[in-house]
Amino acid sequence: MNDTPPDRSTLDAARMLLERLGVTVEDLLAEPAAESTAPTVAEFMPTVVATLSPGSQRVYGTYLNRAVDEWGDRPLDAIVPSDIAMLAQQIRVERIVRRTDRGGSGAVEHLIGALRYFYKCAVNDKHLTDSRNPAKQVPKPRRKPSTRRGLPDEQVAELVAAAAAGGDDPALDALMMRFHIETACRRGGLLALHPRDLDPKLCLVLLREKAETQRWQPVSPTLMAHLLAHIESRRGDNGNGVFRHPNGKPITKRRYEQIWERLGKTLPWVATQMVTAHWLRHTTLTWVERNFGHAVAQAYAGHAGPGDGNSTANYVKATLQEVAKALAELSEEAHPLAT
Repeated sequence: MNDTPPDRSTLDAARMLLERLGVTVEDLLAEPAAESTAPTVAEFMPTVVATLSPGSQRVYGTYLNRAVDEWGDRPLDAIVPSDIAMLAQQIRVERIVRRTDRGGSGAVEHLIGALRYFYKCAVNDKHLTDSRNPAKQVPKPRRKPSTRRGLPDEQVAELVAAAAAGGDDPALDALMMRFHIETACRRGGLLALHPRDLDPKLCLVLLREKAETQRWQPVSPTLMAHLLAHIESRRGDNGNGVFRHPNGKPITKRRYEQIWERLGKTLPWVATQMVTAHWLRHTTLTWVERNFGHAVAQAYAGHAGPGDGNSTANYVKATLQEVAKALAELSEEAHPLAT
């Protein structure tokens, strides 16, 4: 080994060579990084998508595709929290601004939710440890208070009257309106209803709603009779949805939304306040809570039960008979279970 220190010309030549190679002294002193064995984002994405329900794919699909566009060739463990934060900001800036826009917080929330699920799958499959999960370290934006509220009786009456007095199928619109008011269901529950989900004897309907939940919901005998008559008159079969066009084909989401577009033209306050069927859900559940208490309102909404973050609800949840009793008073009509 030569102990003679290098002369200045040798050092200058070495510095020039390192500069040309793009290498720093720190790079030479650092331990070489281990090559990642994790799959890339694009390689792992099909595995994640295959585990999603159709509803989750609709919500998360756009954001998972964006992750592939941005990081597709990078290993899973090469993504850091700042990458996610920067992508969230890009999505906020690039969003399509609609009347219901609330600053892009909804889009960012969906992005982070999608990436948290993506990385949860990666951790479960041992591609990285939970401590290296970058999505857990990026907070979701705080949800802003909803502008939805329960409607007064006068406005509910206006909605019912307008639904039954115009459009190309007022009978269908009026039936959907009454169904929402009695059941306080979401849009998905109405569209997913099939003839096999009706129990005419006990006046119950099986609602299938978000997160793959199911519940039997009481309806009045009058509404049940109208549902059965609607099915019979529109020549469908048990494979079709309950709510149908005159030719027997089940309605789509697009046809469903047309009722609110029409009502917005007839009733200006509907368009101005962006009223939807979810306002009817608020209206019915508020009335139930005021008259029958929190437990019955939870059951009526399909919220009651284990896993709702309230252990007391496991012990004091309302019965189906109590929900039927609330419905009987709401509809001013006797119900088979409300004895």
